[in-house]
Amino acid sequence: VQLQASGGGLVQAGGSLRLSCAASGRTGSTYVMGWFRQAPGKEREFVAAIRWSDGSTLYADSVRGRFTISRDNAKNTVYLQMNSLKPEDTAVYYCAASRYPLTNSNSDMYHYWGQGTQVTVSS
Repeated sequence: VQLQASGGGLVQAGGSLRLSCAASGRTGSTYVMGWFRQAPGKEREFVAAIRWSDGSTLYADSVRGRFTISRDNAKNTVYLQMNSLKPEDTAVYYCAASRYPLTNSNSDMYHYWGQGTQVTVSS
């Protein structure tokens, strides 16, 4: 499975961005897609996850109510709509795919990773 993330950029605080993650290859072997992020000097942290089959979602407390994860099964693509962005949202955002059937926030449960896309929020 190959994952291609895109959509990052520079935005002012309070602004919005939408990230995309296109999956290709043996996508039928994966059940859940997730977004993680890593800021400089910090550990990678979970952002959101969605299950392909029924669209059930899971969010980190820090983004709930501001970010929305969605999927387009026909395009094998997952999106992360980010609104009300804050400077602390600045990070490299990674999409990941899991072969486990339940949404989860543990990065060890994800088997495939994209290359990351930079999101920078200025104050």
